[in-house]
Amino acid sequence: MGNTPETVKIIGIDPGYAITGYGIIEKTGNRVRCVDYGAITTAAKTPFPERLLTINEKMRFLLEMHKPDYMAIEELFLYKNTTTAIGTAQARGVVILEAARAGIPVYEYTPGEVKLAVTGYGKAQKQQVAMMTKTLLGLKEMPKPDDVTDALAIAICLAHTGPKFSGQAVSGYQYGRYGYSKRNEFG
Repeated sequence: MGNTPETVKIIGIDPGYAITGYGIIEKTGNRVRCVDYGAITTAAKTPFPERLLTINEKMRFLLEMHKPDYMAIEELFLYKNTTTAIGTAQARGVVILEAARAGIPVYEYTPGEVKLAVTGYGKAQKQQVAMMTKTLLGLKEMPKPDDVTDALAIAICLAHTGPKFSGQAVSGYQYGRYGYSKRNEFG
């Protein structure tokens, strides 16, 4: 009997409080296939705590239904609009909380890391990433909205790079990427 490659299930998340894109893939050997994808949406006029609760409940449902081995999520980058950044950070926190509750390790990637893993070029255009995501997963059409395609690309990034300690989500940005502050390390 030959060794059959292990199948790993990954959920990719593009967090947001209006739209949280998700994409679930399986990786077996060097092959990836799409299992499910979609978006968790919340209405603008809904009170913010209820929007977070909706994201929380739907994320819990997805994690219980698909039982992924890993979660890959986009690392937050600074927006010009701090209100949007804070809301997105809160939605991201709700998603990470649900992964922790389910015992799923979380890995975070910058947009440049995702572009590099999916297209081979860290400064690829959004459309190039979308086309490669569609091609790699053998999809007939591009998932909509863009947040869903981005979530699938984030999952592919983890599938291609593997779960490395350096990619694990850290406590916000308090301790830095590797769990310690350079300031503390060097005095």
